[in-house]
Amino acid sequence: MIRFLLKGILRDRARSLFPLLTVTLGVFLTVGFYCYLKGAIDAIIESNANFQTGHLKVTTRAYLKESDQLPNDAALMGIEPLLERLRKEFPGTAWVARIRFGGLLDVPDEKGETRTQGPVVGTAADLFSPGSREPERLDLAKGLVRGRLPQKPGEILVSDELAGKLGLEPGAKATLLSTSMNGAMGMANFIVAGTVRFGFQALDRLGLIVDLADAQSALDMADAAGEVLGFLEGTPYKQETVDVMVAAFNKRYKNEADEFVPVMVTLRDQNALGSILDAYDSATGVILAIFIGAMSLVLWNAGLIGNLKRFGEIGVRLAIGESHGHVYRTMIAESLLVGVLGTFAGTAIGLALSYYLQVHGIDISSLVTNFAILFPTILHSRVTPFAFVVGFVPGLLATFLGAVIAGRGIYKRRTSQLFKELET
Repeated sequence: MIRFLLKGILRDRARSLFPLLTVTLGVFLTVGFYCYLKGAIDAIIESNANFQTGHLKVTTRAYLKESDQLPNDAALMGIEPLLERLRKEFPGTAWVARIRFGGLLDVPDEKGETRTQGPVVGTAADLFSPGSREPERLDLAKGLVRGRLPQKPGEILVSDELAGKLGLEPGAKATLLSTSMNGAMGMANFIVAGTVRFGFQALDRLGLIVDLADAQSALDMADAAGEVLGFLEGTPYKQETVDVMVAAFNKRYKNEADEFVPVMVTLRDQNALGSILDAYDSATGVILAIFIGAMSLVLWNAGLIGNLKRFGEIGVRLAIGESHGHVYRTMIAESLLVGVLGTFAGTAIGLALSYYLQVHGIDISSLVTNFAILFPTILHSRVTPFAFVVGFVPGLLATFLGAVIAGRGIYKRRTSQLFKELET
């Protein structure tokens, strides 16, 4: 019977093409939308982790309390021993030292006098050590606009927008003015190796990248750093995993009152990301439920209308002696076959497009101006195991319910009226 119904569906395009296309489109939109939402939340997590929070962060209690003010006077001391201990205790996690600082970038004229100045928010990372992945995490090569990446100490990268405001060109000299770890004026001369576009409005306005050793020298922070960031390797961010690591590390210092002892926090504990991600998850669930519900109603109505239009065919089948129950069951079986074919087709197309966006992304820079958190302007979808089955809810259930409701009219057809209908 199934083989017979399948042949009828494939051969009678007038009866099956529209329902099949409707199911395919509905499932495609459901799968694509789900993957896009998953990619968006992953992009927010990874962007904030790479540039500011890490999946984990170790700093002092005093620094953590005033972290918005970048208080490097409360920075961690003895960074190298701390890094060695973290790498030993938590293998499978990459640990790197960072310094974040604010200041002024002074641009001189031909006579060495100040031509223009502008505020900067600097990030110091290990750019030159063999095997360092910091340039990759900060996506410097991809974001390079003019010039080149720093190749030796004393070279910096400036955001392209900031360089345009200050009239900086690659190769130009600039002086960084900031506050040292001891509260004094920190000053250092640099060469602008190139300009970069980070892809985040918050950084593209004021961003500056400098090597960690140069920043330590300029800010009197020898063997010190404001933060040590940890990145889970080979696995996406999982709150359960990092919570175990945080509990194990902080247990050692639980009873100490010193504000300068190290403390470990997770990504969710910083920049109000916990509440933001919870709100996003809740909103995503509601939006996805509404979207799936809407697509289910559309497919339900399509199945309902399609079956109602077949009352003439149903009358003929009943007139030649086919039972009401058999006609009803075959209609439901046909709807399920259409649902299965459309669901597989829509899922395949949706996954293909989602995988393309996972690799290449889509530019939404015009929509994310003035964001308080680091929000990527290139969004990527993410294909998850659930994406393979999410389309089955609207694809199968909705078409099935449509056929069930439409088919109830079969039992209301009276054989005595069939020949009168066939004569008209």
